[in-house]
Amino acid sequence: MIASAKTLVVKVGSSLVTDEGRGLDAAAIARWATQIARLRELGRRTILVSSGAIAEGMQRLRWTKRPHAMHELQAAAAVGQMGLVQGYESCFRSHGLHTAQVLLTHADMADRQRYLNARSTLRTLLRLGVIPVINENDTVVTDEIKFGDNDTLAALVTNLVEADALIILTDQAGLYEVDPRKDADAKLVQQAEAADPRLEPMAGGTGTALARGGMLTKVLAARRAARSGAHTVIASGREPDVLVRLAQGERIGTLLTAQTVPLAARKQWLADHLTVSGQLRLDAGAVRALMRGGKSLLPVGVTEVAGEFQRGEVVACVEPGGREVARGLANYSSEETRRIMRRPSSEIEAILGYVDEPELIHRDNLVLL
Repeated sequence: MIASAKTLVVKVGSSLVTDEGRGLDAAAIARWATQIARLRELGRRTILVSSGAIAEGMQRLRWTKRPHAMHELQAAAAVGQMGLVQGYESCFRSHGLHTAQVLLTHADMADRQRYLNARSTLRTLLRLGVIPVINENDTVVTDEIKFGDNDTLAALVTNLVEADALIILTDQAGLYEVDPRKDADAKLVQQAEAADPRLEPMAGGTGTALARGGMLTKVLAARRAARSGAHTVIASGREPDVLVRLAQGERIGTLLTAQTVPLAARKQWLADHLTVSGQLRLDAGAVRALMRGGKSLLPVGVTEVAGEFQRGEVVACVEPGGREVARGLANYSSEETRRIMRRPSSEIEAILGYVDEPELIHRDNLVLL
């Protein structure tokens, strides 16, 4: 599966980039640059998503503990980003390859225009033979540092450019059935479906003091990447020539396969929203209509509205038990939705004084999760 992939997104974690926090690992970066140059010779296009800016900044500032104050985290990211970019640029230049720094936030994926701009830029860079090096824009965006992780960002980029595969390099050999740090007999999961719910309990727990994500974020990233039909490999970044060997068909680490048909670009964008403006609780009949019948969401199927949103904003649709089953673009504001919920579409005009659409969310603007 990975052997046939033409466009790859490769994510490397903080512990690998900074040699477990001891400073930027120039030798490791050089090895990845050599491997990606080899992938280029094999006809593969590669995007690199790299963690490590905050960890490198901490090292340069001689901080031994990750700070909690937001302004200090942002300062560390700003300082570390300089070293990170310099390291990648010099290593790729030795192979005659140009690199481009691309700083993204989850907000860039939430705004349709910025999403399309990022998509066009990355596709153009790939067409020009440039290696995009992507990181979260931790210097200016607070919620990405608090809650974000580059595993999720790598999956979003995979969806964005419709890459064939996502390779997540970490300090573990892959996903184990139980934590190998606690059980020496832990068994490696060699292959599974990305959507398999049994993977999450296996991956529970947090990462290191340097990294913000653990194995769970990698499993969830694989599930997100699968939405656009991309397979994911979780493997050790310390495995010799891991990228080249994977591209040549060798089985390394854990392969999490995509079983779904790739989403259309517009619905993929909807699915990629990490934050939504509001929430609609549906009755069982509406859930069945969406999940089995491929229908639009009508006001009559909504039992509760949470949050405040305007027409055209993304809202989450949850089943009676609270699990999110879909999200889409609302045709009416939250205030209007509260007035027309539980009512048939034929009454919208009488209630609001006008009717825009008979559907609360049209099926073309709705994606199932």
